Amino acid sequence: MITLAELQDALPHVQAAPKTDAPIRGLCLRPALGQRVFPAQISMTKAQGIPGERWTTTPWMRLADGSPDPRIQVSILQSRVMDLVWRDRNQPHPGDPIVADLEMSEANLPVGTLIQVGTAVLRVSDVWNDSCAKWKVRYGTAAYTWVRANPLLRLRGILCSVEVDGEVGLSDRLQVMR
Repeated sequence: MITLAELQDALPHVQAAPKTDAPIRGLCLRPALGQRVFPAQISMTKAQGIPGERWTTTPWMRLADGSPDPRIQVSILQSRVMDLVWRDRNQPHPGDPIVADLEMSEANLPVGTLIQVGTAVLRVSDVWNDSCAKWKVRYGTAAYTWVRANPLLRLRGILCSVEVDGEVGLSDRLQVMR
């Protein structure tokens, strides 16, 4: 597993990712706990998030009425971070629906920022993706500590709501709408 020193040394590389016009490096669906499917294209809807994704049945955040919280419909992980921490490919993929080479700091993507993803539009959430116990177990204490020590850099990625229904494919790019 990667060390905290290695992660700190890699921070300039992570922060040098494109601020917009970012290539998508991977798509992933989690139809059920522990399952991963890697399609070439996914649909996104305001009503269902990503149809077939477990957000609709087992979200980790709910609204007062018990329905899934739309602020966590889609997570995006920076590919440079994933490549740093996911060294043992026998461990499960992080599971983020979109992995892209996009700089995700709060300075680049303030809460409320719109991102064109294929024909869909996402809104950056105010919910901080601070990593979970599974991240620590899979990728190590150093990766967990590094993510949590740098909240403004959003090293674990961003969470988004779907604002405009659409499709995203592996050949698409993320465009920050300013």
